Parts: sequence; structure tokens; C-alpha cells
Amino acid sequence: MAWQDTYKKWKEFSLLDSNLRQQLDELSSEKELEDAFYKELTFGTGGMRGMLGPGTNRMNIYTVRKAVEGLANYLKENVSNYDTRGVAVAYDPRYMSQQFAIETAKVLGAHGIQTYVYESLRPTPVLSFAVRYLHAAAGVMITASHNPPEYNGFKVYNEDGGQLPPQEASAVIEKVQAVESELTVPVKTQEEVEQSGLLTWIGEKVDQAYLNQLSTLTNTEADKNLNIVFTPLHGTAYDLVLRTLKQAGFGNIHVVEEQANPDPEFSTVASPNPEEHQAFTIAIEQGKQVDADILIGTDPDADRLGVAVKDGKGSYQVLTGNQLGTLMLDFILSQANEQDKTHGQLVKTIVTSEMGRTVASHYGINTIDTLTGFKYIGEKIKQFETTGDKFLFGYEESYGYLIGDFVRDKDAVQAALIASELANHWKQNGKTLLQALETLYQQHGYYFEDMTSLTLKGKDGAQQIAAIMEDIRKQPFSKIGGLQVKAIEDYHIGERSIIQSGETEKIELPQENVLKFIIEKDSWVCLRPSGTEPKIKFYYGVSSSSRQESETLLTQLKTELQQRIDTIIK
Repeated sequence: MAWQDTYKKWKEFSLLDSNLRQQLDELSSEKELEDAFYKELTFGTGGMRGMLGPGTNRMNIYTVRKAVEGLANYLKENVSNYDTRGVAVAYDPRYMSQQFAIETAKVLGAHGIQTYVYESLRPTPVLSFAVRYLHAAAGVMITASHNPPEYNGFKVYNEDGGQLPPQEASAVIEKVQAVESELTVPVKTQEEVEQSGLLTWIGEKVDQAYLNQLSTLTNTEADKNLNIVFTPLHGTAYDLVLRTLKQAGFGNIHVVEEQANPDPEFSTVASPNPEEHQAFTIAIEQGKQVDADILIGTDPDADRLGVAVKDGKGSYQVLTGNQLGTLMLDFILSQANEQDKTHGQLVKTIVTSEMGRTVASHYGINTIDTLTGFKYIGEKIKQFETTGDKFLFGYEESYGYLIGDFVRDKDAVQAALIASELANHWKQNGKTLLQALETLYQQHGYYFEDMTSLTLKGKDGAQQIAAIMEDIRKQPFSKIGGLQVKAIEDYHIGERSIIQSGETEKIELPQENVLKFIIEKDSWVCLRPSGTEPKIKFYYGVSSSSRQESETLLTQLKTELQQRIDTIIK
């Protein structure tokens, strides 16, 4: 169907929501209308995410209803006792989040499926925990993570509390795509599902169970004299992070009050993403005032954690996700007993620092690589239940960490606790976290990484991203930054090509549109179009015995790849 026909169907739908009809009438240009209707909002392996507004390519009550309808039909065929076990639902502070959560219950109610909805906003990892705690058939999280204010999203979790792995996701996607029209999905009213008992509001009981599990990760008897500044960046983490830290014995906590309250506009930051250093601007100023040892910041749905530490020059340096992950890993393994380390496993993604593998090996721990996305780490934890392996730590470079497997997605509340614990540990040993990191570099090598991205919105942008991947596949690098390419890993076809021998090997991971170049000197470059945002990401990793050599090599890799990308898109 041409986009004009889809637009006409919406325009002529007599029961169209009044707010959406007004927004639709305000779309004046043909380009705006085409972008809203030229395709259906992609329901991918992580659910869907998009701009709010009218249209099939937007987040609204109708596209949400269609997603829920597909999920309900999937549950009927694939999950036992789906109706009584029900679906757990949580949401963040974004525009329409609570309404989308209630819409989810209204559609599920039409199928006779029980829904457990939080009475107020909660972090994503707490939704993962709730699915497991309630023995629910599935979970839904309404969030767009750290995307701009005009976005929202719909993430689906399986009965294990993890994001859907590829096979399950494909089955759900098939059911979503089979829904004939998003405009005519059957729904009950909120009053009907409440009165019939199909909508149950949840909260403190589940929170307390989660806090009880968090208490198993920490030593409450240790002296906790750490001075902490915390910012939830207008998101969901305020209450649970404070309760977690206080429960662990941390009493000197200063909250960035300007960023403490939920705010769908994220009005004090250009982006509510702790990966971006500007998000720490206010926290840094407050840190200077109170002489904080550590600054911690969570993204809106509290599944990512950023940390800034004293830089020795009167200010603070924001650690990269790889740096913080390495420090956490070393701390966790240094504190683990031999029984815990027996059959212990580190799980990381293919674009996460190789320093993690080196540190884990130092402690006798094996490392498993997964594709990018915490759903793959959660999937591995599930497998460990039958193999006898023990999950010790999982992380990815984009500020996602998991310590306790009672959650099956990245968890900034857990990470805030462990980051504070390790900072306190090193403070007692007379070192800042930067000094501790330097010690690890000297011991294991200077592993430096970086990530850049290119945002290309709309239909034209999607075509440009596809052109970049196609061009580099057809004419792959033989050298990058003056270093020889040793192997090319194309995850789209699941094949690793060894350059010197000409041999190929199968990559034992799901297929995904990712291209990675393995280079001399333990270096690498990776290209990956985002599955949730209109951007393509470029990852870089280097290693050497000196800081200067690694910094120089990293600059060379970034410069050469950027020049190639500029040539393609121009």
C-alpha cells in the first residue's frame, strides 16, 4: 500500500484519537506526511522505538496496540499458562509512557490475559526482575532509553526476564506483522480490566524483593566513608539507587536536585545519556563543592550507568564504559572466593574492550563474546543454568553492566552499588579510580577504545547507512591506520575470512549486520548500524605497552575510517 493510501485510511478513521487527529491535521508538508506513513515502525529484536505522533512510522496508541496484539497472539501459542501468569509492565517518565502501559493492559485484557502494571515509573532492570519474581509469561517496558524527548519505545521481555533473543523475537515480529490493522485492534477500557481483576497495580512488594537481592552483592560491614554525588538525569533511578546505597551503608550521598525529578523534556541536559560527558556538567560542579570522591549518573530508564572520578587537577574525568567495566571486573574477581571462580564466566560483547578478556584470564576466568545487545548476555546466563557454568559479570562498552543474575538485563542500580563499592575499596587503599585504572594498564597493557556515530534520519538516511555497509563490504580495507588487516568478520553472513591463508571460518553467533576488521597489534575496527536509532556506529580498539602509542594508533584508525565514510556519503 502506498503511503498516501495509509494516510487516507487514518484520516478517514472516524474513531481516531482526538489528539492524534489534531497532530495529523498539523502535518502540513508532504515530506512530513510521507515520513509518518511510508512504512510501519520497525518491530525489531529489541521491540520498537520511534518518534511520538500520528502515523504507522510513529509511536502512538495504535502502533502500541498492534505490538501488544502480536505479543498476545505469540503468548497463546508459545507460553504455558500465559493468561494466569500474565505480563508485567513498567514505564519511564517520557511523554505517553504511562498511557502506553495502560494501553498494553487494555489489549491484553481483551484476550483475558492478566497484566501487572507498576503504579509509578520504574527502572528497566526492575521490570526484568518483576517478570522473574512474579513468574510472569512476559514483560513490557515502555521506554526510549536515552533518546531525545520526542521519542518513546516498547521493549518486550520473555519469561526469563531477558530481552527476546533472535528466534523468539522473530516469532513475535511475525505475529505483530500479521495484525491486519493497528486502528482496529480490540481493547477493553481501563475500568473494565481493573474491575475484572485483569489489571493489577504493583509496587513496593516487588521493590523490596529486589532490594533484598541487591543486599547479597555487597559487604555491609565494611567502612563506607565514600563521598558520592548522584544524578538520575530526570529519570527513574532516584528512589531505588538511594535506597540501595543507604542499605549498603553509604551515608554521604549528595543528589543533584536540579536533575532529581522526572522530566520528559530532560530540561537540564542536551541528552540524558551518561555516555555523553555534558550530562555530568551540573554533577561536576556539585562534586567540586562537596569534594566528592565519585559522581554517578543513570540514564532515564536506569539501565546504563556513567561514572566520573577525580582527575588530580581539581575537576573530574568521566570514565568510558570500557574503563568502568574493567575496574568493576577486576574488583569483583579480586573479591570472589575460589568456589565462585570455579567454572566462572565473563560475558561481553564483540565491541567491548579486549582488556576484559585479559583481566579475566589473569584470575583464571573464561570470557564469552556475544553480539551487541544485552539480550545475548541474558541468553548466556540462561544457558549457564544447564551447563553448570557460573555467571560472574556481564558488560558492554555502552555503559551496561550486570553483576547479580536475578536480573537479566543491564542494571544501573546494581552498577551504582558496585561502582561505589570499588571506589570505596580503592579510597581505603589510598588511590582514586583513575590511579587504580593506571595500575591495571601497567599490569595488562594500554587498551584504549572509542566509538563514533553518524546520525542519518529518515528514509534518505536509512539508504545512506545501507550504502556505507555495502561499499565497505565490496571494497574492504586491507590496511587501516598503517596496520595490516589480519581477518574480516562479517556477521551478516556469519563468516570470518583469514587474510593471510585465504581460509574462512564460521562465526558461531546469530547473523547481524555487523562488519569487524581484526588488525595487527591486537587492534580492531567495527561498523554496526543501530537497531533502535537512525545512526551507524563505528567502534575502535587498540592495545600497546605505552599510553602514547595507543593514543596515536587510536587517532589513526578513527581518522582513516572517517575519511572513507566521508567519501561514501558525499
